[in-house]
Amino acid sequence: MADAAVHHRTVEVDGITIFYREAGPPDAPVVLLPHGYPSSSFQFRNLLPALGDRWRAVAPDHPGFGYSDTPGTDRFAYTFDAHAELLRRFTEVLGLTRYVIYLQDYGSQFGLRLAMSAPERVAGLVIQNGDIYEDQHGPKYEPLKRFWREPTDEGRARLAEAVGMAGFRGEFLGELPQRLADRVSPDLWRLAAALLDSRRHAALVRLLADQGSTVAWFPRQQEYLRQHRPPTLIVWGPHDGYMPEGAARAYLRDLPDAELHLLDGGHWLLETHLDEVVRLMRDFLGRVHS
Repeated sequence: MADAAVHHRTVEVDGITIFYREAGPPDAPVVLLPHGYPSSSFQFRNLLPALGDRWRAVAPDHPGFGYSDTPGTDRFAYTFDAHAELLRRFTEVLGLTRYVIYLQDYGSQFGLRLAMSAPERVAGLVIQNGDIYEDQHGPKYEPLKRFWREPTDEGRARLAEAVGMAGFRGEFLGELPQRLADRVSPDLWRLAAALLDSRRHAALVRLLADQGSTVAWFPRQQEYLRQHRPPTLIVWGPHDGYMPEGAARAYLRDLPDAELHLLDGGHWLLETHLDEVVRLMRDFLGRVHS
Protein backbone atom coordinates (compact mmCIF):
# COMPACT_ATOMS: atom_id res chain seq x y z
CA MET A 1 0.00 0.00 0.00
CA ALA A 2 1.54 3.29 -1.12
CA ASP A 3 1.01 6.33 1.07
CA ALA A 4 -1.39 8.88 -0.38
CA ALA A 5 -0.32 12.44 -1.14
CA VAL A 6 -1.18 15.08 1.46
CA HIS A 7 -2.61 18.35 0.18
CA HIS A 8 -2.34 21.66 2.05
CA ARG A 9 -5.30 23.97 1.51
CA THR A 10 -7.23 26.92 2.90
CA VAL A 11 -10.92 27.72 3.03
CA GLU A 12 -12.91 30.72 4.27
CA VAL A 13 -15.25 29.87 7.14
CA ASP A 14 -17.38 32.84 8.20
CA GLY A 15 -14.64 35.25 7.13
CA ILE A 16 -11.82 33.32 8.87
CA THR A 17 -9.14 31.66 6.76
CA ILE A 18 -8.80 28.06 7.89
CA PHE A 19 -5.80 25.99 6.85
CA TYR A 20 -6.29 22.26 6.51
CA ARG A 21 -4.44 19.15 5.42
CA GLU A 22 -6.20 16.52 3.36
CA ALA A 23 -5.42 13.15 1.84
CA GLY A 24 -7.56 10.81 -0.20
CA PRO A 25 -10.11 10.92 -3.02
CA PRO A 26 -12.70 13.71 -2.71
CA ASP A 27 -15.57 11.20 -2.96
CA ALA A 28 -14.17 8.73 -0.41
CA PRO A 29 -15.68 8.22 3.09
CA VAL A 30 -14.49 11.03 5.37
CA VAL A 31 -12.36 10.81 8.50
CA LEU A 32 -12.39 14.14 10.34
CA LEU A 33 -9.35 14.95 12.47
CA PRO A 34 -9.73 17.94 14.84
CA HIS A 35 -6.48 18.55 16.70
CA GLY A 36 -5.60 19.07 20.35
CA TYR A 37 -3.80 21.71 22.41
CA PRO A 38 -1.18 23.06 21.80
CA SER A 39 -0.92 21.30 18.47
CA SER A 40 -2.37 21.71 14.99
CA SER A 41 -3.10 19.55 11.98
CA PHE A 42 0.64 18.85 12.02
CA GLN A 43 -0.04 16.13 14.61
CA PHE A 44 -1.79 14.15 11.84
CA ARG A 45 0.99 14.57 9.26
CA ASN A 46 1.76 10.82 9.30
CA LEU A 47 -1.78 9.50 9.80
CA LEU A 48 -3.22 11.35 6.79
CA PRO A 49 -1.17 9.56 4.09
CA ALA A 50 -1.65 6.22 5.87
CA LEU A 51 -5.45 6.48 5.44
CA GLY A 52 -5.70 8.36 2.17
CA ASP A 53 -5.73 5.34 -0.13
CA ARG A 54 -9.30 4.46 0.95
CA TRP A 55 -10.60 7.39 2.96
CA ARG A 56 -10.71 11.17 2.67
CA ALA A 57 -8.85 12.28 5.79
CA VAL A 58 -9.33 15.97 6.64
CA ALA A 59 -7.46 17.83 9.41
CA PRO A 60 -8.14 21.56 9.96
CA ASP A 61 -6.15 24.03 12.05
CA HIS A 62 -8.47 25.85 14.42
CA PRO A 63 -8.29 29.65 14.72
CA GLY A 64 -5.23 30.62 16.74
CA PHE A 65 -3.44 27.35 15.90
CA GLY A 66 -1.15 26.22 13.11
CA TYR A 67 -1.52 28.16 9.88
CA SER A 68 -5.10 29.34 10.36
CA ASP A 69 -6.01 32.95 11.08
CA THR A 70 -5.99 34.43 14.57
CA PRO A 71 -8.80 36.97 14.33
CA GLY A 72 -9.53 39.46 17.10
CA THR A 73 -11.96 38.56 19.85
CA ASP A 74 -14.58 40.76 18.21
CA ARG A 75 -14.71 38.13 15.44
CA PHE A 76 -13.94 34.90 17.31
CA ALA A 77 -14.40 34.19 21.01
CA TYR A 78 -11.65 31.55 21.63
CA THR A 79 -13.95 29.49 23.83
CA PHE A 80 -14.80 25.81 23.54
CA ASP A 81 -18.25 26.80 22.31
CA ALA A 82 -16.74 28.95 19.56
CA HIS A 83 -14.28 26.28 18.43
CA ALA A 84 -16.98 23.62 18.35
CA GLU A 85 -19.20 25.87 16.23
CA LEU A 86 -16.26 26.64 13.93
CA LEU A 87 -15.69 22.92 13.34
CA ARG A 88 -19.38 22.46 12.53
CA ARG A 89 -19.28 25.33 10.04
CA PHE A 90 -16.05 23.95 8.54
CA THR A 91 -17.82 20.67 7.74
CA GLU A 92 -20.68 22.59 6.16
CA VAL A 93 -18.41 24.74 4.00
CA LEU A 94 -16.53 21.64 2.78
CA GLY A 95 -19.80 19.78 2.23
CA LEU A 96 -18.95 16.93 4.61
CA THR A 97 -22.17 15.10 5.40
CA ARG A 98 -20.99 11.81 6.92
CA TYR A 99 -17.78 11.08 8.78
CA VAL A 100 -15.86 9.18 11.40
CA ILE A 101 -14.49 11.67 13.95
CA TYR A 102 -11.13 11.28 15.70
CA LEU A 103 -11.50 12.52 19.29
CA GLN A 104 -8.29 13.51 21.06
CA ASP A 105 -7.48 16.19 23.65
CA TYR A 106 -9.35 19.47 22.99
CA GLY A 107 -10.40 18.06 19.64
CA SER A 108 -12.52 15.52 21.50
CA GLN A 109 -14.70 18.34 22.85
CA PHE A 110 -15.02 20.02 19.47
CA GLY A 111 -15.69 16.71 17.72
CA LEU A 112 -18.20 15.35 20.24
CA ARG A 113 -20.25 18.53 20.05
CA LEU A 114 -20.24 18.19 16.27
CA ALA A 115 -21.48 14.61 16.65
CA MET A 116 -24.22 15.72 19.04
CA SER A 117 -25.38 18.44 16.63
CA ALA A 118 -26.06 15.91 13.85
CA PRO A 119 -25.94 12.30 15.11
CA GLU A 120 -27.15 10.96 11.77
CA ARG A 121 -23.92 12.12 10.13
CA VAL A 122 -21.65 10.12 12.43
CA ALA A 123 -20.43 6.82 10.97
CA GLY A 124 -18.24 6.17 14.00
CA LEU A 125 -15.83 7.56 16.57
CA VAL A 126 -12.15 6.96 17.23
CA ILE A 127 -11.37 8.06 20.78
CA GLN A 128 -7.70 8.63 21.66
CA ASN A 129 -6.95 10.30 25.00
CA GLY A 130 -9.96 12.56 25.01
CA ASP A 131 -11.84 12.42 28.32
CA ILE A 132 -15.41 13.13 29.41
CA TYR A 133 -15.47 11.46 32.85
CA GLU A 134 -14.50 13.87 35.62
CA ASP A 135 -14.09 11.14 38.25
CA GLN A 136 -11.26 9.67 36.14
CA HIS A 137 -9.25 12.87 35.69
CA GLY A 138 -5.56 12.37 36.41
CA PRO A 139 -3.44 14.39 38.88
CA LYS A 140 -2.14 16.73 36.19
CA TYR A 141 -5.58 18.36 36.07
CA GLU A 142 -5.34 19.69 39.63
CA PRO A 143 -3.68 23.06 38.84
CA LEU A 144 -6.35 23.68 36.21
CA LYS A 145 -9.11 22.67 38.60
CA ARG A 146 -7.86 25.15 41.18
CA PHE A 147 -8.34 27.86 38.58
CA TRP A 148 -11.77 26.52 37.64
CA ARG A 149 -12.82 26.71 41.30
CA GLU A 150 -11.31 30.14 41.85
CA PRO A 151 -10.45 31.97 38.61
CA THR A 152 -8.13 34.63 40.04
CA ASP A 153 -5.79 36.99 38.20
CA GLU A 154 -2.88 35.12 39.76
CA GLY A 155 -4.22 31.83 38.43
CA ARG A 156 -4.68 33.31 34.98
CA ALA A 157 -1.08 34.56 35.07
CA ARG A 158 0.07 30.99 35.75
CA LEU A 159 -1.88 29.82 32.74
CA ALA A 160 -0.20 32.52 30.66
CA GLU A 161 3.25 31.37 31.81
CA ALA A 162 2.49 27.87 30.48
CA VAL A 163 1.78 29.17 26.97
CA GLY A 164 5.24 29.07 25.45
CA MET A 165 8.11 26.80 24.45
CA ALA A 166 8.70 25.17 27.85
CA GLY A 167 5.02 24.64 28.55
CA PHE A 168 4.40 23.24 25.08
CA ARG A 169 7.32 20.83 25.41
CA GLY A 170 5.91 19.57 28.69
CA GLU A 171 2.51 19.00 27.12
CA PHE A 172 3.95 16.88 24.31
CA LEU A 173 6.41 14.84 26.37
CA GLY A 174 4.13 14.59 29.39
CA GLU A 175 4.59 11.45 31.44
CA LEU A 176 6.17 9.35 28.70
CA PRO A 177 8.83 6.89 29.85
CA GLN A 178 12.29 7.94 28.72
CA ARG A 179 12.45 4.95 26.37
CA LEU A 180 9.59 6.51 24.36
CA ALA A 181 10.31 10.22 24.70
CA ASP A 182 12.78 10.37 21.83
CA ARG A 183 10.07 9.21 19.41
CA VAL A 184 8.23 12.51 19.88
CA SER A 185 9.33 15.05 17.30
CA PRO A 186 10.54 18.37 18.78
CA ASP A 187 8.95 19.97 15.71
CA LEU A 188 5.64 19.72 17.58
CA TRP A 189 6.49 22.21 20.31
CA ARG A 190 8.94 24.24 18.25
CA LEU A 191 6.38 24.84 15.52
CA ALA A 192 3.71 25.83 18.04
CA ALA A 193 6.13 28.22 19.75
CA ALA A 194 7.44 29.68 16.49
CA LEU A 195 3.90 30.65 15.47
CA LEU A 196 3.16 32.28 18.80
CA ASP A 197 2.73 36.06 18.82
CA SER A 198 1.00 38.33 21.34
CA ARG A 199 -2.46 37.93 19.79
CA ARG A 200 -2.13 34.15 19.56
CA HIS A 201 -0.76 33.96 23.12
CA ALA A 202 -3.80 35.84 24.42
CA ALA A 203 -6.12 33.59 22.39
CA LEU A 204 -4.62 30.41 23.85
CA VAL A 205 -4.75 31.75 27.40
CA ARG A 206 -8.41 32.60 26.84
CA LEU A 207 -9.11 29.07 25.65
CA LEU A 208 -7.22 27.48 28.55
CA ALA A 209 -9.18 29.63 30.98
CA ASP A 210 -12.43 28.43 29.43
CA GLN A 211 -11.62 24.73 29.78
CA GLY A 212 -13.63 24.45 32.99
CA SER A 213 -16.77 25.07 30.94
CA THR A 214 -16.36 21.64 29.35
CA VAL A 215 -17.21 19.78 32.57
CA ALA A 216 -20.88 20.79 32.35
CA TRP A 217 -20.97 19.14 28.92
CA PHE A 218 -19.78 15.75 30.20
CA PRO A 219 -23.22 14.40 31.26
CA ARG A 220 -24.73 15.50 27.95
CA GLN A 221 -21.93 13.82 26.01
CA GLN A 222 -22.31 10.64 28.01
CA GLU A 223 -26.04 10.68 27.29
CA TYR A 224 -25.32 11.12 23.57
CA LEU A 225 -23.13 8.01 23.64
CA ARG A 226 -25.73 5.97 25.54
CA GLN A 227 -28.58 7.05 23.28
CA HIS A 228 -26.92 6.78 19.87
CA ARG A 229 -24.26 4.09 20.47
CA PRO A 230 -22.03 5.13 17.55
CA PRO A 231 -19.53 2.42 16.51
CA THR A 232 -16.45 3.31 18.55
CA LEU A 233 -12.78 2.39 18.58
CA ILE A 234 -10.86 3.46 21.70
CA VAL A 235 -7.07 3.59 21.35
CA TRP A 236 -5.37 4.98 24.43
CA GLY A 237 -1.96 5.79 25.83
CA PRO A 238 -2.15 5.33 29.63
CA HIS A 239 1.14 7.18 30.30
CA ASP A 240 -0.89 10.37 30.61
CA GLY A 241 -1.08 12.57 33.70
CA TYR A 242 -4.36 14.05 32.51
CA MET A 243 -6.07 10.93 31.21
CA PRO A 244 -4.78 7.66 32.68
CA GLU A 245 -6.12 4.18 31.94
CA GLY A 246 -9.29 4.72 33.97
CA ALA A 247 -10.34 7.57 31.69
CA ALA A 248 -10.34 5.15 28.76
CA ARG A 249 -12.18 2.36 30.56
CA ALA A 250 -14.84 4.84 31.74
CA TYR A 251 -16.21 5.01 28.18
CA LEU A 252 -17.35 1.41 28.53
CA ARG A 253 -19.97 2.61 31.03
CA ASP A 254 -21.85 4.25 28.16
CA LEU A 255 -20.44 2.28 25.21
CA PRO A 256 -20.17 -1.31 26.45
CA ASP A 257 -19.66 -2.58 22.91
CA ALA A 258 -16.76 -0.24 22.15
CA GLU A 259 -13.47 -1.76 21.06
CA LEU A 260 -10.76 -0.78 23.59
CA HIS A 261 -7.01 -1.01 23.03
CA LEU A 262 -4.50 0.22 25.61
CA LEU A 263 -1.14 0.84 23.96
CA ASP A 264 2.14 1.44 25.79
CA GLY A 265 2.19 5.16 25.02
CA GLY A 266 0.95 8.49 26.25
CA HIS A 267 -1.18 11.45 25.22
CA TRP A 268 0.25 11.74 21.69
CA LEU A 269 0.05 8.14 20.45
CA LEU A 270 0.56 9.07 16.81
CA GLU A 271 4.13 10.02 17.68
CA THR A 272 5.05 6.81 19.48
CA HIS A 273 2.66 4.13 18.19
CA LEU A 274 1.63 5.24 14.71
CA ASP A 275 1.78 1.80 13.11
CA GLU A 276 -0.45 0.22 15.77
CA VAL A 277 -2.99 3.05 15.58
CA VAL A 278 -3.06 2.89 11.77
CA ARG A 279 -3.61 -0.87 11.81
CA LEU A 280 -6.45 -0.60 14.32
CA MET A 281 -8.04 2.36 12.54
CA ARG A 282 -7.91 0.75 9.10
CA ASP A 283 -9.57 -2.38 10.43
CA PHE A 284 -12.24 -0.32 12.22
CA LEU A 285 -12.87 2.01 9.27
CA GLY A 286 -13.07 -0.93 6.91
CA ARG A 287 -15.90 -2.36 9.00
CA VAL A 288 -17.95 0.79 9.68
CA HIS A 289 -17.07 3.37 7.02
CA SER A 290 -16.38 1.95 3.57
